[in-house]
Amino acid sequence: MKYSVVFTSIEKTSNYQVNVPDLPGCSIVAETIDSGIDEVTKAIKSHLEILAEYGEKIPSGLSLENHRKSYMLENPHTYAQAFWAIIAIDITPYLGKSHKINVTLPELLITQIDDKVNKSSDYKTRSGFIASACLAELAK
Repeated sequence: MKYSVVFTSIEKTSNYQVNVPDLPGCSIVAETIDSGIDEVTKAIKSHLEILAEYGEKIPSGLSLENHRKSYMLENPHTYAQAFWAIIAIDITPYLGKSHKINVTLPELLITQIDDKVNKSSDYKTRSGFIASACLAELAK
């Protein structure tokens, strides 16, 4: 899952406030953009662990472009200088215990899935690819 994050400068300091719009309450303060990326990644994972622990649904990441436009409408002065990034998180560990199922797919589709998995670092396995496709469809 890809989550948008927004860095805004904290007045009278050199620090950044880093927020994750898709995960209300998930935010950190960072001294640098690089440390902010690392720290917000940890914060997202912690946030997802808590949601999973309480049986809450894992929110889908919405479009960075939509978030940016929304934030600019909300407060153009604050967000005119904002820095946006996307953090990719494997949400599979937060979806609960895995269960093996038997799925029948056409051979050509399996070949296309395997090619995509082999060429992309976004997916580690065929099952991960199929789970991501299912999550995307369910989020619609």
